[in-house]
Amino acid sequence: MKRILFVCTGNTCRSPMAEAMFRVKTAGQGYEVRSAGVAAFDGQPASPHAREVMAERGIEHVHQSSRLDEGLIDWSDVILTMTSSHKQAILTYFPSAAGKVHTLRDYVGVEGYGDIADPYGGSLEDYRRCAEELEESLDRLSMRLIQERFRKSP
Repeated sequence: MKRILFVCTGNTCRSPMAEAMFRVKTAGQGYEVRSAGVAAFDGQPASPHAREVMAERGIEHVHQSSRLDEGLIDWSDVILTMTSSHKQAILTYFPSAAGKVHTLRDYVGVEGYGDIADPYGGSLEDYRRCAEELEESLDRLSMRLIQERFRKSP
């Protein structure tokens, strides 16, 4: 069982969308998936636009935000951040995470700009574009994990 943690700022837009999308994409494949924010307030729902975009994709995800803490760091096998500044914040406050924290786009080999754009406060279309960016990276993540599993099998 591989435990994957997606991290953004407030855990109301990007990381809960990534969590929900990846959970659906890999259902039954043995992954545990969670999300958190480096500056989240516990218990907040996902933003209305994030919920609407997930509904448009047929994904139901009841979400309450979680602030990143030592327990989530310890729980995770891999931590995938939405931006390089999230990664840097984690490394600053949780140096023990150094071997398992990566930006999502770098981890899956997306060339160029490594950040997933923040749709917070934007239009529904901004959230749709964010979901498209996430979809591309999550497809690559799924393939990478399948390849890793294949390499480890006897």
